[in-house]
Amino acid sequence: MQAISKITSKYQTTIPADVRAALGIGKGDAVKFEIQKGRVTLSKATPVDIAFSKSLEGTLSEWQSESDEEAYRAL
Repeated sequence: MQAISKITSKYQTTIPADVRAALGIGKGDAVKFEIQKGRVTLSKATPVDIAFSKSLEGTLSEWQSESDEEAYRAL
């Protein structure tokens, strides 16, 4: 199966219905992106993935400055 989706001006996209069905994802679910050798894999995030991401939040304080907020606000 192949599916295509466009990126909006705000760098957002819609996950096509066939992909959502294949992954078993719906509104409010978290997804995980894995990047390896120029390819991105999308999968449904598991509770372990979510817990891991939350555990990193406190370690990324260098990205919480006002200048970073201003630079990335439109993304």
